[in-house]
Amino acid sequence: MSELYRLIHAEKATYPIVLLCGVLKVARSSYYAWREGEAARHARQAADDVLAHEITVLHVASRRTYGVPRIHAELRRLGRRVNRKRVARVMRERDIRGVTRRRRRSLTRPDARRSRPRI
Repeated sequence: MSELYRLIHAEKATYPIVLLCGVLKVARSSYYAWREGEAARHARQAADDVLAHEITVLHVASRRTYGVPRIHAELRRLGRRVNRKRVARVMRERDIRGVTRRRRRSLTRPDARRSRPRI
């Protein structure tokens, strides 16, 4: 949908907005709402970039082992109030990953016949 709004925005010098919205079957009010939200999108992107820098600093300090829960806890400890899902989204977008511990796996399996009591 955003592509349609970008197209309307690019072609508004050539054609009237009413005509473009009619041809593309888009409500004019939604185009104007998209246009007004541009500043908010840029502000959110700038805030995400600052948060990504803080996350990267904490991640490198942990020798690249901390994942989302620990990074979120560290940010909270430092006084930065941020949602855990936002931390997860920023880390996923920037491809920042923690180390996952391997599951313990028993290599020897007990013999089922030996474990039963004899009668």
